[in-house]
Amino acid sequence: MNEWQPKITTFLCNWCSYGAADLAGVSRFQYPPFFRIIRVPCSARISPKFILAAFRHGSDGVWISGCHPGDCHYLEGNYYARRKFAMLKGLLEHIGIEPGRLNFSWISSAEATKFAETAKIVADQVKALGPARYFIKKRAEVA
Repeated sequence: MNEWQPKITTFLCNWCSYGAADLAGVSRFQYPPFFRIIRVPCSARISPKFILAAFRHGSDGVWISGCHPGDCHYLEGNYYARRKFAMLKGLLEHIGIEPGRLNFSWISSAEATKFAETAKIVADQVKALGPARYFIKKRAEVA
């Protein structure tokens, strides 16, 4: 009865993907409840340190979503994000974190159905990998 459920830290662009998440909620589209959403001004503002910290503090997966390339509210932010995350994905594979634990998407504020579908895909991928075992900070035991 107590089935394991993943914890997925989600960074959403304020101008597009967060709006899509809001519209999906208002439209009552169903998607898994595993996401801890963090609203950021732009996907380019997400430091690789944030992603590493999410994994270190027990996230089983991380999902980053922003505006479509070319439609960034800050003109070129998502281009910077795309380059940064391509390099980070390679680094994470090198240190032993499975590629399916880190996901990226580009979703506009009008694409609520795409948001819900992508959320299901991300949740299924992370759930199939099981609990994260690498790079997690050990908690001190209280006597």
